[in-house]
Amino acid sequence: MTVHVELRRGAYHDSVSLMQVSRSVAGAPGVQAAQVAMATELNVDVLRQMGFEVPADAGPNDLVVAVRADDEAGVESGLAAVEDALRALSATSSDTGAADEVPPATLGSAIRRAGAGLAVVSVPGAHAVTETYDAIAAGASVMLFSDNVSVEDEVALKDAAAAADVLVMGPDCGTALVGGVALGFANVVRQGPVGIVAASGTGAQQAMCLLEAAEVGVSHCLGVGGRDLKAAVGGRSTRQALRALAEDASTEWVLVVSKPPDDAVLETVRAEAADLGLRVHWATLGAGRPDLTAAVEQALAAEGVTVPTWPATTATPEDAGLAVGPALRGLFCGGTLAEESLLVATGTLGPIASNLGHEPALGADLAATGHVVVDFGADELTRGRAHPMIDPTLRMERIAAEAADPTCGVLLLDLVLGHGAHPDPAGELADAVRAARDTAHADGRALPVVVSLTGTDADPQGRSRCAEALAAAGASVFLSNAAATRHAVSLLGGAR
Repeated sequence: MTVHVELRRGAYHDSVSLMQVSRSVAGAPGVQAAQVAMATELNVDVLRQMGFEVPADAGPNDLVVAVRADDEAGVESGLAAVEDALRALSATSSDTGAADEVPPATLGSAIRRAGAGLAVVSVPGAHAVTETYDAIAAGASVMLFSDNVSVEDEVALKDAAAAADVLVMGPDCGTALVGGVALGFANVVRQGPVGIVAASGTGAQQAMCLLEAAEVGVSHCLGVGGRDLKAAVGGRSTRQALRALAEDASTEWVLVVSKPPDDAVLETVRAEAADLGLRVHWATLGAGRPDLTAAVEQALAAEGVTVPTWPATTATPEDAGLAVGPALRGLFCGGTLAEESLLVATGTLGPIASNLGHEPALGADLAATGHVVVDFGADELTRGRAHPMIDPTLRMERIAAEAADPTCGVLLLDLVLGHGAHPDPAGELADAVRAARDTAHADGRALPVVVSLTGTDADPQGRSRCAEALAAAGASVFLSNAAATRHAVSLLGGAR
């Protein structure tokens, strides 16, 4: 094994671009692990946890290139990949304006110069609050993609935005669609009469893709952050978003999508929505409430739209007669999809361990011998690394580990397509599914795999193409996450 670490002084690149560079380098021949990142305190901690020795004098304006490879040839391969990726970044970022134009020094000055009404903030949480205040002061609404922002800062930002008559979408707002323009992780859907207010990211994407399958378009999708309908935040952005959609001529009715909200906050928001003269339907997860698919079906029926048959492909068992383990293992990139599956499966299976804030809670290793649901997009798993919809490395490792565990009976996975997501997620996941099933078969076990595939055929990855690749690997594939979960539960040996 050979390790190479170097500092490049003053070579700044934005963090999202460098995450893609790291992923490209990690895939180079002979490379075991790689990280290309600015030497911020957080990134240096991550590098050291990966086993790299970072020079003590590294600073946040320095670029760290760290490669661990099989041998010197692997290091050379990795460094060549670094140069190729950085050249590609330079090519896309060059020629951005007149040669004598001085670039704006702050987000606020950039907004004022451009006359922009909306800004996207995607920086580490420690800096996101300052940038968001700057944008609000410049008169712009903000999609706050960053996570790791405190709830106290969230409330203060949203109060400042309301006073300035702008909207803060977030923090941790992964998905938005404004006037047909996709922001963050978003699917390609037709424009139409439905406005979506979403205290969730993948929940919003699931709803948009179900509506697209029903041939119903979306006017806007306004994300508000997963905590907005919790007691501490009080639905601040949800109420603002509903008022904005009530005044929007292109919006005829609204769907509110969220992770389990605070009951009192939800009732307050419902009461305010009733006074707006707007038809509002509710897809708010929680005990005793419909799942997202059922909520969308109810909304479509209420609006006089025929509910279609949702796309689904059920795998033909090739391992009949082999034993199926007793436990469900749900490994998710989408937090809302994980939450929904937990709620749906708990009704049949009983307690399910997770990292979703419920009991029983998983430990730091995220492992348990019983039923498990893991959200790999949780804040603590994305510090210093890309979201698993971009870089699924952690989940891929866990899939391989579960395949070797005889207590694992069924693997339940999500795959979310669209702008911002991995360009070919189904190819990698299909390989992992095939390898996992082969591992189980070699041990004399069956390992059914069920995939909740959120996407549309207009997405860059193409939902039908992805579904075919996963089905060819032996997985059952569903557009409806709730239907995927119920099918997975039905396949468990213990559930029968």
